[in-house]
Amino acid sequence: MKYPPLRDYGVIGNDDRCALVSRHGSIDWCCFPHLESSSVFARLLDAADGGHFAISPAAAYEAHFDYVDRTNVLETTFETANGQATVTDFMPIPDGSTGAERESGVEELFQQAIYRRLECDRGEIDLELEFAPRFDYARTTPSLERVDDGVLAAGEDERLALYAGGAIDDLELSSSATVTGTASLEAGQSCWTGVQYGGREPLATGDPEATLDETKRYWREWLGHREEPPGAMPERWHEMVGRSELVLKLLIHQETGAIPAAATTSIPEKIGSDRTWDYRYNWIRDAKFTVQALHDTGHREEARKYFEWFADIARTDPEDIQPLYDLHGETDIVERELEHLAGYRETGPVRIGNGAAPQRQLDVYGTIVQAIYETMQFDETTDIRDEWDAIYSIVDYVCDHWNERDAGIWEFRDERRHFLHSKLLCWVALDRGLALAADHDLEAPIDRWTESRDAVREAIETRGYSESAESFVQHFETDEAIDAVALLIPIYEFLPPEDDRVQSTIDTVLERLTTDEGFVVRFVDSEIRPDEQTGFVLCSCWLIDALVLSNRIDLAREYFESLLDCANPLGLYAEKIDPDDGTLLGNFPQAFSHLGLINSVTYLSRALEVDGDVTPENFHPDHVETLFRRGDSPTT
Repeated sequence: MKYPPLRDYGVIGNDDRCALVSRHGSIDWCCFPHLESSSVFARLLDAADGGHFAISPAAAYEAHFDYVDRTNVLETTFETANGQATVTDFMPIPDGSTGAERESGVEELFQQAIYRRLECDRGEIDLELEFAPRFDYARTTPSLERVDDGVLAAGEDERLALYAGGAIDDLELSSSATVTGTASLEAGQSCWTGVQYGGREPLATGDPEATLDETKRYWREWLGHREEPPGAMPERWHEMVGRSELVLKLLIHQETGAIPAAATTSIPEKIGSDRTWDYRYNWIRDAKFTVQALHDTGHREEARKYFEWFADIARTDPEDIQPLYDLHGETDIVERELEHLAGYRETGPVRIGNGAAPQRQLDVYGTIVQAIYETMQFDETTDIRDEWDAIYSIVDYVCDHWNERDAGIWEFRDERRHFLHSKLLCWVALDRGLALAADHDLEAPIDRWTESRDAVREAIETRGYSESAESFVQHFETDEAIDAVALLIPIYEFLPPEDDRVQSTIDTVLERLTTDEGFVVRFVDSEIRPDEQTGFVLCSCWLIDALVLSNRIDLAREYFESLLDCANPLGLYAEKIDPDDGTLLGNFPQAFSHLGLINSVTYLSRALEVDGDVTPENFHPDHVETLFRRGDSPTT
């Protein structure tokens, strides 16, 4: 298939890099040396010229893939008329428990590799290899040179080695900078191939079987020993939470703790649309949900590192805080179009960088304060006094600027409005700032902050709610634009779930934004941009959470099960789902989608079993705390 659907892709990776591997055995997306670096394989964005590393049978075949249990090691099984083979793909991670000590520089090189094991399970099979690296987003076609154990591809300042180890027969180099070869295997036989960025070492001289064992062990130990679902959580939910945890860990930058929104750039939100963005950056607004998800799943070290990352950003001048940063904390992010690439399924433009970086988005301030507030609920080692100067500055800044227009959560590029979400998060910044000051006996201008908080509340209640629409609306200048962000009002405890305006808002979202399957589009009837037709996974999770808080447990569970059905066969989500055919759209895999899933499982689990005896029949709102309160989660 020229452009496989996202359902046909798996992701492998480690610490700071990812690769997408299709069900047909082709690595179609990979950037080295880091996830946000330029690509060495980009067939995902240009089937003809993007570059790839493919392994598949020479004869007709059927294929399916799955992860090795509780790991990010991917196995693809090919069946032909004469035999069956399994290709195992992974990026290596050194496991300290093996005693394999590596200097930092060597370890970095060790991880800048992809290992591929070819094994014949029964019969006999010929596997064809095709290696076509294209550096710098396919702007550089490298030169190829035969070496003892494979081929070295070289660009002006990049090298990528194909390791064949003598197991690949008939290795040929074409004038089009493509390497082909064949591995002929019989039952019980196996061989190794792979690529090493920067040169031939250490892949060429390492022990690949030991490395595979190390990598499996690492993932399983990181995930922990939660082999059985806690409480009454269904096995299926438990498995999907585990997969979502593993996806998040793949995306977490080991050095800085930052988490990109996704592993890819320019997968369109809709085929034929020019809404193609680079998501390989960390959005500040993700912080509050990320901290909660990491703590709820017991990953304290990652949560702490992520806290340190955004806390460092919080110490800058509030005026200079951006909506997004690169994974190393850099702020100079320029958006450019790569006109030479056709785009996924011929949908362009292909973009690198992101023009939303310099936007003004007032919600970032509430996000930071909420994330710090949330961290204080879980991490007793954090001293709020170390962060108070930064929090004080942010909350004080919100007092002066909350009533300004901004670009909003959906980053409208040509519009500035008084967006509901931005005002809500300004209220959060003030409310949590006051709570932190009171809880920890910290000095603060209480009267000033309280007056501003009350003013924001009045503005939201009087200008953000439409009597005619019977719902909170997208921004203050409309009576008709319905936006899924209104579902966050009870989640942030701006109003209680039983408030009539909250309930009517949920009813309106169900009527106007929700498909029969429970997929929620972001907004409708907005004069800023035409209605969306595809379900936004995170918004669907928000609806599930709001339904749980409203004691509509049966409907919440029905929609959650429907959402689980729409993951790809490996349990991975993109940003959006086409409600007509279940097609996954947008960048992939999407961190926000997996964060939303983890948090929705938290809500549902709390509703279905608190202290072992709460069921939908005897549910009471007091049993289910919002995500942003102290509480133990059944997912840990």
